[in-house]
Amino acid sequence: MKWWYLLVLLVLLSAASLFIGVQTVSVQGLMAGNEDEWRTLTSSRVPRLLSIIMAGMGMAICGLIMQQLSRNRFVSPTTAGTMDSARFGILVAMIWFGGASPLLRTGVAFLFALIGTFIFMTILERVKFKDPIFIPLVGLMFGNIVGSVTTFFALKYDVVQNMSAWLQGDFSLIVNGQYELLYVSIPLILIAYIFAGRFTIAGMGEEFAVNLGLNYRTVVNLGITIVAAVTAVVILTVGTIPFLGLVVPNIVAIYLGDNLQKTLIHTALLGAVFVLVCDIFGRLIVFPYEVPIGLTVGVLGSFLFLYMLMRRKKYAF
Repeated sequence: MKWWYLLVLLVLLSAASLFIGVQTVSVQGLMAGNEDEWRTLTSSRVPRLLSIIMAGMGMAICGLIMQQLSRNRFVSPTTAGTMDSARFGILVAMIWFGGASPLLRTGVAFLFALIGTFIFMTILERVKFKDPIFIPLVGLMFGNIVGSVTTFFALKYDVVQNMSAWLQGDFSLIVNGQYELLYVSIPLILIAYIFAGRFTIAGMGEEFAVNLGLNYRTVVNLGITIVAAVTAVVILTVGTIPFLGLVVPNIVAIYLGDNLQKTLIHTALLGAVFVLVCDIFGRLIVFPYEVPIGLTVGVLGSFLFLYMLMRRKKYAF
């Protein structure tokens, strides 16, 4: 798995993505200066492509960081309650800050995602299971509790229909002016790359990291903050993309191991490629209709997750 293979594949899929859709966009039309095709390309297809790439990279790296810090292959924003906590934050913003700007909603979602992830990591420190599968099960139970509370308040304040928009990831409505918050994930990914070596050391355990002179708690808090921020931005802009942060880092780890500095670029590229493949498939399978990205990624990701569970001994998960 070489990074430039993934980069070439990403470029090819990106080019294909620009020309797939109900509205016709062709090379001939663009070269001829067709205004409708240029408008479709610049206002819809390019923003959609950029949001796919940023969301795919961001969520894949979030999963990689969480797995490293928790020392568990089956931990991700999906299985740690991070996504559920972010949705709860969005609900709170909708109820108590009805006319809030997207930036304020993002801030509230980030705060709740941060708190939820910290709670999960605290539970993780207190509960020591020999079987690593129990840890994500605890996270799923915690996420279900948060999700139930979210549903209760959504029913109480009659905003269930509005909340449903955040339950299923969807790129079909992405146009100019509705995806720019995702650019926040770019500096966060760069910070993750800069601190990749420290995340790797922190993943070896608190005692080992402290003996090497690492400020373990600060590094863990930084990693959790990056995960919470990226998750909040992606959910608020695109919706929930399940299993992405779970399966992509595991696929990369099978080939390249656990060194974050070595695997982070591969994980980011594979995350973008994975989401692009699922998005193109969702656009073509029932053309001219479209299957939401949350469904295609969820189905494929769940099958890969089950496969990894069954083969965990072979891959030493």
